[in-house]
Amino acid sequence: MIELIQQYWQQYLCGTPAHPSGLVITLWLTVASLGLGFLLAVPLAVAKASTKRWLAVPVAIYTYVIRGTPLYVQLLLLYSGLYSLDAVRSTAFLNGFFRDAFNCTILAFTLNTAAYTTEIFAGAIKTTPRGEIEAARACGMSGLTLYRCIIMPSALRRALPAYSNEVILMLHATTLAATATVPDLLKVARNAASDYYLPFVAYGIAAVLYLCISFALIWLFRLAEHRWLAYLR
Repeated sequence: MIELIQQYWQQYLCGTPAHPSGLVITLWLTVASLGLGFLLAVPLAVAKASTKRWLAVPVAIYTYVIRGTPLYVQLLLLYSGLYSLDAVRSTAFLNGFFRDAFNCTILAFTLNTAAYTTEIFAGAIKTTPRGEIEAARACGMSGLTLYRCIIMPSALRRALPAYSNEVILMLHATTLAATATVPDLLKVARNAASDYYLPFVAYGIAAVLYLCISFALIWLFRLAEHRWLAYLR
């Protein structure tokens, strides 16, 4: 056990600039996919909540397909499925992009979390109190100004509890990155377990690190809810 920790603690925690640790890779996957997914989900949620069917229906189909298929299958389709197509291999940009396991992993995670986040935000938009909207319209707000100043800030605040669950689930989903040979925490744990035949210790260290990250994220979201949802208490 001591030898395993001495040999692998840097790969778990510290790493080097050339070879980041499993913890750094896991955090980067989580932050990058959630950040990109959030930016994608906001306009999609507005479209999903729209009364115009030509806007709402395509987004509904996208979220239905993504939420109806396992993330593992989505990752395999992007990582190995698309690259098997001649059209992808014959295009310089697509060939370079889909040859990189990290790019495929980020894309799969982004599309997945964007679909779930879209549904969360769209639900919050639809449940915006009518009094807030009517008061804003009475002040002369409409269209983009209404969404930017009233509807979206209110919806995002009320969506915090549900979105915090999505963030934790996305952190846990990063364990699938190991199947695409991305050296995240789980990949490091697998290597340590196979080298020293101590799977309980190797995976236990990874579990503790995931637990610490989860607790930190939960604490941050609780602080955010305490501040931005104070008017609901």
